[in-house]
This record gives sequence, C-alpha cells and structure tokens, in this order.
Amino acid sequence: MSLAQLHYTSAPPGPDGSGFRFTAVSPGVPATLLREAEQLIGYEPPRDLPDRPDAEQLKSFPKAFSCTELSDGGRLLCRSVYTGADYSGRWGNFHAHAVHLPPGTRLPDGALPITVWESPRWAEATPPGGRPEPVDRIEPSRLLRRDGLVAFARSRADRLAAFFADLRTLTDGSDVRQLVLVERDSADVAQWIALACTVLPREQAHRLTFTTYTRRPQQARQQIVGALPSSEPVGHDHRFRVHDCTGRAAGEPVADAWAEVCARIWTAGRPELFRDTARDLGDTADDVGRLAVTALAGGIALPPAARAAAARRAAARAGDLPEPTLTALLGELARAADGDDGSTGSEEPAALAALLARLDGHVPTAVSAPLAARVLTLAVRGRGPVPALGAGSLTPEVRAALARDLAPVLRHGIADPAGPATGRPLSLLHLADLLDVDCTDLLPEFAGRIARELVRTEPAHETPDAVVPGSAGARSAAAGPEAPGSAVPGSAVPGSAVPRSEMPGPAWPRPTHPGSDHPAPGQPGTARAGASLSGTSRPGSARPGSAAPPPPCPPALLDALRGHPALRTALFGALDALAKAQPAVVAGRLAGSGLPVALDPGFPHLRMCVLGGAAGSPAGGDRRGRLRAVLHTAGVSPHADPAVLHTAFRLVWPDEPPTGEEASLLLNELGSDAHRLAGTRDLLVAAALAAPAEDTAAPLLAADLLRCFTTELDPADRAPLLLLEYAALLGTDGEGENWVERVRALRDGAVEPVPEQVTRRVYDALARRLLAVPVPESELYALARSGDTALLAAYERAARGPAVAERLRTAPSYVAARFCDWSAYQGTHPGWETTRTALLAKVLRPAVRALPAEDRTAVEEALRRTGRGRLDAYRAWNRPGALGRLAGRLTGRGRREDERASWPGDVQPPADGGDR
Repeated sequence: MSLAQLHYTSAPPGPDGSGFRFTAVSPGVPATLLREAEQLIGYEPPRDLPDRPDAEQLKSFPKAFSCTELSDGGRLLCRSVYTGADYSGRWGNFHAHAVHLPPGTRLPDGALPITVWESPRWAEATPPGGRPEPVDRIEPSRLLRRDGLVAFARSRADRLAAFFADLRTLTDGSDVRQLVLVERDSADVAQWIALACTVLPREQAHRLTFTTYTRRPQQARQQIVGALPSSEPVGHDHRFRVHDCTGRAAGEPVADAWAEVCARIWTAGRPELFRDTARDLGDTADDVGRLAVTALAGGIALPPAARAAAARRAAARAGDLPEPTLTALLGELARAADGDDGSTGSEEPAALAALLARLDGHVPTAVSAPLAARVLTLAVRGRGPVPALGAGSLTPEVRAALARDLAPVLRHGIADPAGPATGRPLSLLHLADLLDVDCTDLLPEFAGRIARELVRTEPAHETPDAVVPGSAGARSAAAGPEAPGSAVPGSAVPGSAVPRSEMPGPAWPRPTHPGSDHPAPGQPGTARAGASLSGTSRPGSARPGSAAPPPPCPPALLDALRGHPALRTALFGALDALAKAQPAVVAGRLAGSGLPVALDPGFPHLRMCVLGGAAGSPAGGDRRGRLRAVLHTAGVSPHADPAVLHTAFRLVWPDEPPTGEEASLLLNELGSDAHRLAGTRDLLVAAALAAPAEDTAAPLLAADLLRCFTTELDPADRAPLLLLEYAALLGTDGEGENWVERVRALRDGAVEPVPEQVTRRVYDALARRLLAVPVPESELYALARSGDTALLAAYERAARGPAVAERLRTAPSYVAARFCDWSAYQGTHPGWETTRTALLAKVLRPAVRALPAEDRTAVEEALRRTGRGRLDAYRAWNRPGALGRLAGRLTGRGRREDERASWPGDVQPPADGGDR
C-alpha cells in the first residue's frame, strides 16, 4: 500500500501561485483533505532563537512532529521543520512533509506513529518534479531506542508518575484536558510521547494524538502538546494540564497506583514488561493488578497500594498464574515495601491476608511461608486482623525468626489493658502458641480482663469483714477498728469457714428502724445493701424492665478456651471468683452462654451460675427444690465446700429474702453447722427480721435461730429475734407475766433500733393479747402508764379491727370488759387518755347502740357483777340527755387534753400500781 504524501512550503510562482502552498501531493488526494491539512501543518519558529540563523543554528530549531485526527476519522502524520529563507530570500520559511492514514488504517507493520519520529523517510525539501515518490512503509527512527528511553525515564523519574496519571485520565475520557509538555528540546517531548505510548494499551496508543512543538499551545488540537519555555504560556488556562520539565518538580504524591507502577517499571529499565503484560493477559496493560503482578514477579519494588492490587489480582487468578511467576510474586510480596510500616491505613495487609488464605495449603509451605511471615508481621505490628494459621503454614526456620522478632509485640498486645480483652488479644495468644512464645505469666491478668468484660463489671471491692448488710461484720467495720468485737480485716467470721471478704451480702435490704427513712447509725441502708447486685436478675430470667440479657460468649473465645487449657483454667478461676462474689450478676450474664465449664473439674460457683439456669425451677415454685438443683450443678457437696451453699442461696434468692417457712426448713434441713460454715446464718437472720407481718412462720424461725446459734448471734440481732419469738408466745402457756414491760424492755435494751416490721409485729401481737379476755389489770395499767405511742397506736388499731367488732356484736360480757378497760386509769397518761376516749366514742358506743335489748341487759348484768360503781358509770355514759355531761366528764369528752382535775365518782387507779 502506497501512502498518500503532501509537501508544503514557500515556493516560487507556478500554476498554483506563489508563496506558501502544497508543492507536491500524491495522486488522488482530495481537495478537502488539503484544505484541512493546511490548517494543521504550519510552523512558527521560537521567539528566542535567531531571526536569521546560519546552517548550524538551524539544527537547533525544534521539529514539529504531529499526529492529528482528521474530520473523516483518518490521521495526518506531519513533520514540519524550519528552513530559514525561502526562494526570494525572505526569512521564516518552513517545510512540512505529511502522510495521510485513511480511517481504519495504520502505518505498515502496525508501527506506532511516534516510532517514525525523525525517520529517514521524512524530507526537508519538495521532491524534484513536484511528485512524491511512492512510499509503502516508513522506517522507525534510531533515536527512540530502548536504552535511550530508559535513560530519559530515569532522568525524569520524579515526574513520571504524575505524567502517567494525567495520561490515564486523558485516554480513558475521565478528564479531557490537554497535556502540555514543556521541554527545551522537541526531541525530549518525542521521548515523553514514546514513554506514553509504551505504557498505554496498544489501541489507545494508536489513537493518541500529539505534537512535539508549537509556539501557540492554545491553538493546538492534539491531546499531548509539546512546547518550549518561550512558547506562549497556558498555565492559567483550564483546558490544559501543564508539565513543565524545565523547572522544579511539584513533589506531590501521586494517588494513581497504575501510574506509579508504570514509573517504577521504566526507572527499573524493564519496559518489555508492558509488552509481556499485553501479550500474556490481553490488551489491558492499564489494569494495575495485572501490571503490578508482572512488575513484582520481575523483581521490581512497588509501593503498598500497588502491592495490594497485585495481591488481590493473584488471589483472584492464582490458578492462572504460571508457577515461576507465582513463586517470584510471593517472594517479592514477602519482602517489606519501601516506606511501609504496616499501618492500618494501608490496603496491603488485608490483601496479603486474603492471598495467603487463598494459597495456604495449595502451594508448598516453603513457597507460602515467607508470605505468611509477612502477613503476620503486618498484622501484629500494624494492629490489623490476625489470620488464623496452622502449624503447617510456617517452616521451622520462619517460625523461629518470627518468634524472635514478634515476641515483645505479641506479649504487649496480649497484656495491653487499654484494648479489648477478647477479639484481637485472643488471636495474638493463638499466634503466640503457634510461634512457641511463652505467655503463661500473662494469663492470670489477661483472664481477669476477659472475665470482667464478659460480666461487664469491675472487681468487687467489698469491705473485708462486711459480708451481710446489717450483720455483725458490717457494724464492726462501721464502728471502726477499735470497736468491741470488731473483726480484723480479712479474718474469718467466728465459727465460719468462709472469710467475710468472700461473702458479699444479698441484694435485698435489711429493714430499717421505726420512724426513719434512713438507716440507723452503724446500720447499712437499703441503697448500700442492694448495691452489689443492683440491676441483676434471676438466673435464666429477666427482671421486668431490666435490660435484655447479653449475647452468648464470642465464638472466638469459645474456640480459644477449647484449644488453650491454660487460658481456660485461668479464665474459669477468675470467673469463679466473680461468681462467688456476685453470683446473680455472673448468672445474669453467663447463664446459657455456652462456656465449656464441663471440660475441667472444679469451679463450682461458676458452674452454678452457668448451668443453674438450665437446672430449671421445680413445679409449684418450690425454691428450696431449685436450691437443691442449683447445688447439684456445682459438682461438689456443700458439706465439702460450704461456700457453694452461700452462692446457691444468693442465686435462688437474689432480690428478696426467703420466707420464714423457707428459711426455717432450710435451717432444719441442712443443719446449723452447714449454715454456720457457709456464712448463710446471717442471711437467715436477715430473712427473719425482714419478714412481713403476714409471714406467720417468722417467729418460729426466730426461735430456731435463737436455739441453733445460742452464743453466736450478734447482740443487735438477738433482741429483735427475742421479740419475734415472744410474739408467738403471747396467748400461750409460755407467755408468762408482765407482757408489756417485757416487750418494752427487750425493745429498749436492743443494741441498735429494732427493725420497724419486727416492732410492729410484736406490738400487734401484744395488742391482740390485751384485747382478749381475761386480761390482768396490771397489764392494762402498764399499757396506760407506758405512753408508748407505737404501742398505743397498735392497741387502737387492733380495737378498731374486725375481730373486736365481731366480739362486741356477739358477746355482751366482752362489751362489759371493754368498757371497764377503756374507762379505767383516767389521767394516767395523755396518750392513754386520747386512745381510750376515742375507743369509747368511736368503737364501743356504736357497738352498744346496735345491740338488741336483751344484750344490753346482759351487759349491765355483767357490769353489776364487777361492782356497783361500774354499772352506774356505764349507765351514766350510755344515757343520753342531761346526764350526758356526766358521761362526758367520765369519758373525757369536752375536756382539754391538758386538764388533770379529778371529779367525784371517777374511777381512780390503784395506788403504786397495785390491784384495785
């Protein structure tokens, strides 16, 4: 195929005129092509070169070699050179020799346009006769050879990546701004273009348009425009991106990994790798992963981003890579990249880890072991995810080297208290085992951190001798080290095998004393008593309104526990200590978590917390049955390890004390020695003192406690328990005499204020006894004389109750007895005056008026038998009208509370408290 040629210069007059004109054109070239070409092949000499150069100076003028796309889709290759003076002696002449490539055609042999730069086929004068000689091929220039381009690339090494990055965006259409290359020699621009065509895919290189020189870059149509420093500047024109190679390089980092790889290949002197990539992997040399694989396999060091791209490519196409290429690639990836410290901002660690996971076990260990070492080093030093590797992933030599290098970092990562306990530290521990790095000394503290993270609580800070809120130990601690009977911190409770420091109190509070919303001095309050287990729930259940139960243990932790016996022992020991100190908290967190507590013997407290929820609750809500079930999960008898009873007790009753019946049965079932050794004696005492009034078994429990722990009960607990016991004796043969004085003496002689519910219970029982028949007058007088506000309130409350109302309605003798009681001992005490007058007016009078006539007669008959004076007083009190004033005086109605005068006929109390 003969190429169509055009010659253009300033010529003497001829058939086509004079001046600049086409002086030789191949046959068949259309006029339209000539008109378009005439706009593209002009030449303006640089402003800074001589106006009238001699022959030697002409050689220094730039040569404008261009490849321009035409309107018909074809290409015009043109070489324009300055020739000095024309035929008439006028300066400024040039000669342009152009070749037309029709649409769809290329240079012979598929040569790239830039390869014919300064080819000997280019003419600098019009051929004789005005006819171009036929040309079927254009020989490449000897100037653009491999060694010369490599030397040029190395001389521009600091500018290559930026140029290739702009070239990529230009050719893929993402940024169509023209590139302006400023060089002092147009031959250097040609070399830039040659570098560009080498790195581009072949098809894009053929479509690239360029010119090696123009004085007016703004008017150039090509994608790459060469200019001299004297050319018109375009630095502020948004249509151009300027690479001025005559000044200082910008020095800014390039984010385009492909451009960086291209620059590294050129500076390494390996341009054939571009050709190999295109031949082996298709016409996609701009694919950074493919090109990076080729470069690394060729031994060229690449930055982290490019290495990551190569690793991702290799992981995706590992089966397609030849064995030598894969081996060389892995060897290069196993070496640290320049300037890479394995920081978490790099993509390389994750990409290398994915490649290792893809190849581990599929290639010989000797091939993959260096990569595994690199991955592990990056993961450990860069705090990235640690891959799970087996013993077969490393050779002995690599393992030993890693152990020496990573041992300090591994130990620090495992022991670091600032990081999470699970997750990465577990991976580091697995890696330490893989590398035979001894971390045994770190396991106790590490296990403690894991335990606290699982339970999500801080270690219990218990007062050493304060175990049960309100117990003797707590009061001793509050009283100070010199208080009588105070225990030495950390010492065991007398008669107990469990140190108080290991027996925190229950969540339910000890009752407070009457008339106060705050704890008495030396007595823990409700808030403190419930602090240790606040917000917890029963094992296997959630308290209403509480947070949802936590998720099970992380699978990574469960795997580590199964595969690391030393860690399992240390963790279970730490959790067992937490379970012993705060069983309800640990059970709420770990019940159903899947912890493999069955793998090791021991750890009974942890077993109860983890497996206690699965023990189930017996039918009918039998909490004692649940206690037995929970104790069964401990795997040890409470007689062999008394502390498990304490833990089980607090698991079954975390929020409220057992009932009096439950506590009494537990005491009798297990025996006092078991509770004494387990430290649950004070829990039973607290249950008795906190029992509500409707718990009829509480007094019997108090009697059992007094019987079983005769010499061990704290004095502050003894008085309330004696009161509870005596409440059950009232109305029986064991009540004795002086009930009121005895109750008040026990209450007033207590070391600490008696809990309100205990006082109320015994006062209510005493009041009911005082309202029974018969009642010794000395007891009633003791009540009247006492002025005890709470006791009088209990007496009035009982008198207004339904039991008394029923007896007043059905028993006339009971009416007579109450009148005698409530009209007696006037003026003894203001409190009694208020109580008895209120009962006469509000309780007895309505009852008497509702009685039938025969019952009223029976009441009077009963009063007659007691003495003439009482009958007269009753009739006067019950008679309406004028005698009502007498009744008022008798009953105290209408009198001021401070009035103390006696009236004739009033019933007087016996002297000195004797019988009337």
